[in-house]
Formats: sequence, structure tokens, C-alpha cells
Amino acid sequence: MEKNEDKVTLIIDGKTVTTKKNNSILTAAREAGIYIPTLCYHPDLRAEGACRLCVVEASTARTLVASCVYPVSEGMVVKTNTPKVRATRKLIIELLLASHPKDCLSCQKSMHCELQHIATTLGVTTNRFLGGEMKYHTIDDSNPSLVRDQEKCILCGRCIRVCSEVQVMIVYSFANRGYHTIVSTAFEQGLEQVSCALCGQCSVVCPTGAIVERNDVNKVWNAIDDERKYVVVQTAPSVRVALGEELGLPAGSIVTGKMAAALRRLGFDKVFDTNFGADLTIMEEGHEFIHRLTKGGVLPMVTSCSPGWVNLMEQRYPDLIPHLSTAKSPQGMFGAIAKTYFAEKAGIDPASIVSVSVMPCTAKKAEAQRPQLADSGFRDIDIVLTTRELGRMIREAGIDFTNLPEEQFDSPLGEGTGAAVIFGTTGGVMEAALRTVVEVVTKKPLAKIDFDEVRGLDSVREATLDVAGTKVKVAVVHTLKAARAMMDRVRAGTADYQFIEVMACPGGCIGGGGQPVPVDWDIRKKRRAALFTADEASVLRKSHENPEIITLYKEFLGEPLGEKAHKLLHTHYSAQEKIW
Repeated sequence: MEKNEDKVTLIIDGKTVTTKKNNSILTAAREAGIYIPTLCYHPDLRAEGACRLCVVEASTARTLVASCVYPVSEGMVVKTNTPKVRATRKLIIELLLASHPKDCLSCQKSMHCELQHIATTLGVTTNRFLGGEMKYHTIDDSNPSLVRDQEKCILCGRCIRVCSEVQVMIVYSFANRGYHTIVSTAFEQGLEQVSCALCGQCSVVCPTGAIVERNDVNKVWNAIDDERKYVVVQTAPSVRVALGEELGLPAGSIVTGKMAAALRRLGFDKVFDTNFGADLTIMEEGHEFIHRLTKGGVLPMVTSCSPGWVNLMEQRYPDLIPHLSTAKSPQGMFGAIAKTYFAEKAGIDPASIVSVSVMPCTAKKAEAQRPQLADSGFRDIDIVLTTRELGRMIREAGIDFTNLPEEQFDSPLGEGTGAAVIFGTTGGVMEAALRTVVEVVTKKPLAKIDFDEVRGLDSVREATLDVAGTKVKVAVVHTLKAARAMMDRVRAGTADYQFIEVMACPGGCIGGGGQPVPVDWDIRKKRRAALFTADEASVLRKSHENPEIITLYKEFLGEPLGEKAHKLLHTHYSAQEKIW
């Protein structure tokens, strides 16, 4: 219990507020339900006080103070809505808009742009500063995942902080001075020339359209409208608990059935589920782990489902690549099966199939272009959409999403288990693998199906499990910062694990770079809880019990890790600067 001396009492807009001693005025105000606008502030990041939009009057200061960094004190009196405060905030917004592009109606971030929202909220309808010098910079669209438009940058520094503090990639920094200050990569190179994992966390925290995912919506429309093409779509586990937010539903809404219905109305020929690919991944990755553990192989084995993480390994830890599982991600496995097994069963020329995936992840766009993901003779995946892009397609088609009926995925690639559903959160891949690995090794049903030992949201979690009399030590990490710390331990020989799961983004795919914005830990927790709800509601909760997976091996693949399975479902990684 917190002691009284750890608390202070102050007055904000006439309201008595008690809060922690070291809190900022902004935190105290939000706890009390008092609105203060912000731009550079983000709840996941260190407060910086750069934009000054959150200024307030405080009795302990002679001038206006930035509430996001100014600490509370006992007896302080704060005013957040005086004429001076309102005038200052409007001035800041006017100055930002004076050198900002005026393409709001066509901007990819429209309706989700914080600058746009705050300008409307503050009643900024005119601008005294139009007609001055404008900033002009080239657009960086040099990679398959992200597009940077410096003209829309407001220098909030969020991308710099998330990249350096949460992901520790340190891709961005401020360059130049004064009016000519920009957010830059090293030597202002394109993202394809720097060591970027393409995780997209910068696009998640960017308040404007300065960093967005590459827009591939028109590619999908063109494929759907081409009568010569047979367009199939798969949807990742975490999309079903995030898409609703993009379309006006509360965070954590499970919209699986409505999503399937919407995809059919968009014109896809078959609507499949990446959960099928996740179950297939567990079969291959799980058996690969058993083989390494019992027959001898590089340990610890590290999961390879997260492409941002794989990019980091290739760029920063090439000497540790043998630790990566050779199993393709669920997206890649599904794509390979769609162009082979499904095409064969449906009697369709695989050359006519356009395989589309809906992913929570910007790095998946780059993954789809890897030369390794074409072992069937065709690209495993042709086009990748983020959750945000699918939301835009649904709105563009005029679909009333909230009133859609619940529909099912198509067969034979539409069946998924609860184990596959939890792939969407940190620890989910590990738990899904353990459910299968333990039963395959022991040849007995699990007494308890939930592996609570690997659940949670701590950046690093570990557990020691008894698998048929063998002690197996596992670890789960999420964010590239935690991943780098773990790999430093592996490199130093101090990581005594047999199996490690890594997710690049905070919370795993629920916090992916292509998910709806805004996002914070409260929203991630709601999405995560929804995934476990979906898991518990599933009839089947173990990947090896998926009847469509069983049929796939019986009719087409043979055995896990067999020659055909290895050719189609496994890949290799190598040290390289450019990964697409």
C-alpha cells in the first residue's frame, strides 16, 4: 500500500486531485478525467515536452509549462483552459499547419491524424501564417513496407524515441537546425539502405502521415477485378481482435465472423484463415524442436514467425542464424500450400492464383518479397495488406461492417485451433508449440492445456518444464530491445535455454506495426484478452488435432519434416544488408 507521503494533492481547474508525488501534471489531469491536448506525448514513450501543445498555467511557475514533463507538487493550482492557454495552443497548431501539406482529404492518415483531430478540437479554422516558406523533401518509398513523407513531419520525435528506446534500432535522429530540422536516417539514406527491421512501430506512434505503411490496396482491387485471376485471402490471428477498432467498434472486439463476411463482399474468391498456417507452423517447428532436442542440433532454437525479428537477426546477429528455426512463418507456409495443395485439389492453375494476406505487421510486406518464399515455383504470397488497409477497403466498399452476419472461413484451408489463435500475442507461439510438443513426446493427453508459465506481458519471461522426464527451459521475449539483450546472452553463452520465442513488437502481433491506431498498453491488453477468449471458446485447442492439418499430411505432405514438407515449408536465412 502506498504511503500518504508518496501522494500529493493539487487543484486542477477547481477540482481537487490526489496523485503520485512524481507524476506530471498531464498524468494527474488524465487520472481526473481532465483533457489536455498533446502531440509529442505518447503513453508508451518517455515524455519530452517538445511540441508545447500541452501547456497549462501552474501556480508554481511564472510562465506556461508543458504539462507532460512538469511535475506536480503539494498545493499546486493548475489551470488548463484559460484564454492565454487556448491562444497559445491555437498558435502552435497554426504554426504547424503553416508549413504542412494541405492534402488532408487524400492523406492515408486522414481520420486518424492527431494533428487534424486537434486542429478541429481547438477550433482552428483560419491560419494567420499561410503563404510563408514551405518545407519540401522527397518521399522515401524505397522499401516494400514503409513510406516516409518528410513534408508531413511535425518533429514530435516519437519515431526517434520508439526506435531508440523500445526497439533499440536507432534508425532515426534529428538533423540540421532551426527551421531546417528534419527527422533523418543516417546520411538521409532511404530505409532500404539502413539497418531497419521494418517493424513499423514508427508508423504506429507517428501522429500524422509522415510515416505510413506502403499502400497496396489498389493492387488487391486490380486483382479482384481481373477475371483471369483467382484471388484468395488469409487473415492473421490478431487481425480478428483489432480490425473492429478500425471500423468503430471497441478495442478487443472479436470480429472473426464479420471479417469473413466482409472479405467475401469485397470479392475474394476464397476466404481462408492464417490460423491454418499457424497450426501447420507448430507441426513443423514443434517437430524441428523435438529433433534438435533429441537428435542433436543447435540450441537454443529460436522461433522465426516474426519477420521484423528475423530481419534483426540477419542484420545484427548473422553468427547466430543457425539458432533460428528453419520453419517459414504461418503466412509463408499458408502461401506455399495455397499455390500447391489447394490449387491441385481445386483444379486451378497456380499461375492464376493471387494470394493475399491480411497481417498486423508491416514487416510481412517485405517478408513476402523474400527470394526464399517461392519454393513452389510461384511467389508464396503476392500481396500483403495491414489491418489498417483492410479497414480502408471495407470503408471504401461501403460495407456496413457492424451489421454484417457472422460467416465461416472456407475449406480446406480455413480450419484453425485455439493454439493458432494465441499466435497473435507474446508467448502464444511458445504455448501452442508446447501443447503439441509435450503430447507428441509423451504420447499422452495434457492434464492441463494452458501453459500459464509463459503467459504475461513482462518483456522477458522464462520457465522450466518437465517434458517426459526431460527438463526443458524456455524463454519468451517481446520488443527488439528485449530480443537484442537475449541474443547478446546467447552469443555470450549465458542463455541456458532450449527454446526461445521472440516477437518484434510490444505485446506481439496485437501491437504490430500494421494494427489500428491509436494503441497503448490498455488497448493491447484488451486485444490479448480477446485472443485467449477465442482460444478457450475453440472446440480444438491443439494444432496436431486440426482435422484439415491431419488431412494435409495424409494426402499431400507425408510426415512433418519430411522431404516434401521441408521443401515447401522450410527456408534458410543468411547475413545480408538488404532482405527483400
